[in-house]
Amino acid sequence: MVAEHAAQVLKHLQATECLNLPSPHYMQRQYDINEKMRAILVDWIIEVHLKFKLLPETLFLAVNLMDRFLEKVQIGRHNLQLVGVTAMLIASKFEEIYSPTIKDFVYITDDAYTKQNIFDMEEQMLRVLEFNIAVPTPYRFLERFAKVEGANSVMFNLARYLIELPLIEQRMLKYQPSLLAASALYLARKVFFGDQAGWTQTLQETTLHTVESMRSCAKDMLIMLKGI
Repeated sequence: MVAEHAAQVLKHLQATECLNLPSPHYMQRQYDINEKMRAILVDWIIEVHLKFKLLPETLFLAVNLMDRFLEKVQIGRHNLQLVGVTAMLIASKFEEIYSPTIKDFVYITDDAYTKQNIFDMEEQMLRVLEFNIAVPTPYRFLERFAKVEGANSVMFNLARYLIELPLIEQRMLKYQPSLLAASALYLARKVFFGDQAGWTQTLQETTLHTVESMRSCAKDMLIMLKGI
């Protein structure tokens, strides 16, 4: 929103986006949980996010924190939801003006965990992640790319939907956040403008992604969209 700094901020986000990405194969190191359980948990996190009417960025950050933690710590299935709700708590504290309280998060889990359980997991998660919370997410990139594009609210929300779909699929972790955002905007432009949409020189210079570099990611997004 501050035009004179926008390019520099974007350049910094692009330079650091790969520093805090979980491996798409991390679940192979977990002994008691699997990708299907992760998908169910993320789906639940999305419902909680909607119920609390939180900011879009909170959702993307929460999933990032959850994945990065699970990549480093073995978790039993009985504590998987605790990891998810704690990631939501930390993301809410970081992004929201008025974050839900611990009591709210205890309630949303149907009292499956106590306040102390969440406090303890919060401390563990922050230590494991070395308090590294400020990470670039697809939503932040999409905001900037859409502004450069001059996208209206309908196109932006379609692109936003397209970057939310990959949250469920662990295999989509192989794509960096800026690539997900650029691919979503590319597909949204296709929907609005048809085959003539193309990918402008300005967008290529801004996103640092070409049609060729987006092809695989955009194809996977399209498959997910058709499967809804």
